[in-house]
Amino acid sequence: MTQSLLLLDSASLYFRAFFGMKDDVRAADGTPVNAVRGFLDFIARLVKDYEPAELVCCWDDDWRPDFRVAAIPSYKAHRVADGTLGEVVPDELEVQVPIIIELLAALGIARIGVPGFEADDVIGTLATRATRPVVIVTGDRDLFQLVDDVRDVRVLYTAKGGVARGDVVDESYISEKYSIPGRAYADFAALRGDPSDGLPGVPGVGDKTAAALITEYGSLDGVRRAAERDDPAIRASIHAKVRTASSYLDVAPTVVRVVTDIDIPHVNIALPTQAADVEGLRALTERWNVRASVSRVLQVLGSSPAGETSDR
Repeated sequence: MTQSLLLLDSASLYFRAFFGMKDDVRAADGTPVNAVRGFLDFIARLVKDYEPAELVCCWDDDWRPDFRVAAIPSYKAHRVADGTLGEVVPDELEVQVPIIIELLAALGIARIGVPGFEADDVIGTLATRATRPVVIVTGDRDLFQLVDDVRDVRVLYTAKGGVARGDVVDESYISEKYSIPGRAYADFAALRGDPSDGLPGVPGVGDKTAAALITEYGSLDGVRRAAERDDPAIRASIHAKVRTASSYLDVAPTVVRVVTDIDIPHVNIALPTQAADVEGLRALTERWNVRASVSRVLQVLGSSPAGETSDR
């Protein structure tokens, strides 16, 4: 796909890089750089494969926003580090995140986060505003709700096949995998819940029942209206479960649905053709022992390698 907008769920990718790459190569001071190297390699591969006109590394400025926690206090609660408000992140990954930020700035690759919002919300807003085809790169199924064949918004889902062999998710993929309309993922997810995000769902309503309800009534609102009138198309016990979960369903959409209209600062998101800070990049490359990975990124951007010595 050419002339696309490539939106990266950055945390999803640097977590994947950290756990997927050995840490046998480190900086001179012993700092691990496997997530840094992997993240840069992902960018190089994605730019080579998709030839985007624009690229944004979308950031979690707030990985557990107050408005979502206020709606459902269990939201991501199991991921909170003991005695803090922060997310549980391995120490050897945490030290690498600022390095990734510095390298992206030196390369001139756009990085956008918005206070009070997750990367999902940045992605949702940029995808909604886009005037060109969009590819969202993530291992998070929540972003399936943004898939839109008419507007040419797709997800490269990396959970199993990675960046190189991930599933390309369009509306037919969602329909085939979940037996729901292609744009109904958010309502489906609200009904069934998601333990990985601390979302309880409607007790007694699993994947198959949630899919049947959404398919029959078209939306979460349609399901709730049918439950109130005891529509005979679905058995009474299911309607009772939906009515009992009314307070949860009142707030679930606030948590599940990606925000698509946040204020985003003006940032040049065009794919750079050369490094923004050549000397700064050279210094970072040497300090953190990531020469080969930086060279790969520069090569796909059309620039010269940062150095000749390989870090592999």
